[in-house]
Amino acid sequence: MALAGSEYLNNGQPELADAEPESPHEDVVANGSQDPLEKLARALLIEVGEDPDREGLRGTPARYARWWREFVSYDPGRIETTFGTVTSDQLIQVSDIRVWSLCEHHLLPFWCDVSIAYIAHHRIVGLSKFARIAHDHAHRLQVQERLTAGIADSVAAVSGSPDVAVFASGEHLCMTIRGIRTAAKMSTSVLRGVFQADPEMRARLISKH
Repeated sequence: MALAGSEYLNNGQPELADAEPESPHEDVVANGSQDPLEKLARALLIEVGEDPDREGLRGTPARYARWWREFVSYDPGRIETTFGTVTSDQLIQVSDIRVWSLCEHHLLPFWCDVSIAYIAHHRIVGLSKFARIAHDHAHRLQVQERLTAGIADSVAAVSGSPDVAVFASGEHLCMTIRGIRTAAKMSTSVLRGVFQADPEMRARLISKH
């Protein structure tokens, strides 16, 4: 997933995350046009009563633009790697994968610890692929319910198993730092196949979770 204009990401050049631009024109792309996100960030600073030209903020619009481009242009790499297995009907679980995403309602961050389980049928998924899948779904505007379901969809597709469960628990800054201003954790779960149909398997999974 990428925003229109993702060619602005890093301007084709490596950059240090905290580097201060040497001039207002340092973050202009090769064709001479400025990333529109920089203009939006500058306008935002002015609207909240700040001076975007003061020391400390001069490079902020460019950093803001680069961050958005990096976030939405996340590349999970290859997620389809699987291996044959000599066993069948084995419960496999990967726990506490920490991901960060953005609430689509307020554009504020939220984090989730994600746990994934599936029953392997003839194929097992490469371990790192679970984290890649989780991060891929997190690097977009999200709600936690859709994040959890999307991860389950991808794990089922890659593993070829209908028996998939995903748990996610996290904190949403749209609740912690605005509105009620109370820290709390939200939990979501998706249970499919045997985890949804068989109470014994569901209990086994929940006891491990």
